[in-house]
Amino acid sequence: MKTSKILLVLSAVIFLSSCVSKKKYTELENNLDGTKSELMQTRVEKEKLETQMDQIEMRVDRYNSKIASLQTEKDGMMVSVPNEGLVLSEKNKQTMRKTLKNVPASKLAGATSLKDSLNIAISYNISKKMGNSGEDLNVSIEETMVKINIDDNLLFGDSSYRVGSDADDILSRIAEVVKSEPSLEVLVEGHTDSRTVKEDSYIVDNWDLSARRSAAIVRRLESKFNVPSEQLIVAGRSSYDPIVPNNNKDNMAKNRRTQIVIMPNLDKFFAMLGDD
Repeated sequence: MKTSKILLVLSAVIFLSSCVSKKKYTELENNLDGTKSELMQTRVEKEKLETQMDQIEMRVDRYNSKIASLQTEKDGMMVSVPNEGLVLSEKNKQTMRKTLKNVPASKLAGATSLKDSLNIAISYNISKKMGNSGEDLNVSIEETMVKINIDDNLLFGDSSYRVGSDADDILSRIAEVVKSEPSLEVLVEGHTDSRTVKEDSYIVDNWDLSARRSAAIVRRLESKFNVPSEQLIVAGRSSYDPIVPNNNKDNMAKNRRTQIVIMPNLDKFFAMLGDD
């Protein structure tokens, strides 16, 4: 009887030991499978990241190659790289530096960037080509456009759109610059002050006056100074783009003006810096 009890107890112990070992084994096996799955997922993600990195490096290489090629581009090239500003060829930089040596220090004082220096250089060169003393023309550069403002008393009589002979000196200088670069487009904008046109006048209103004045300048550039018609654009702005408030006679005189806007192709932009 005792022997039977002992055997029964031993059998129970062995059975329980077997159950515990199997449970632990199953648990370990499950943990191993989970680890293998996580490892596989990690490898897939690693390969994906490596592929993305290779693609990024390729794009960076292509970008750097493009920049390098632009920096050694043919003479006269200037390009704008998004978020990177201007990229100039070495020769164009040298040309700009040469021009800036002749610019008065007072005009260079406000230049804080390459773009500022470039604008000053081109403005100086355009003014020099037109023999501008600084009294009759106001030359500026805005976003690669050359803007030349001319007071209307140098071009027209009061409330008139007929171009006076005294304007020919200025217009001939502008024509020479425009004709030197066939790629240029020239927008001639007429501007008036805010005074109402006289009722008995043959001019309808300021829109009419500003457009007629612009057209008159274009016709003179075309017929007398042989500027190609396809380079010329007419625009009238009436009194709606003043440079100062129309609150006194002096300011009104400043707002009565003709603006010549020269819009160059960027590839030709540096030709304006060339020697005469």
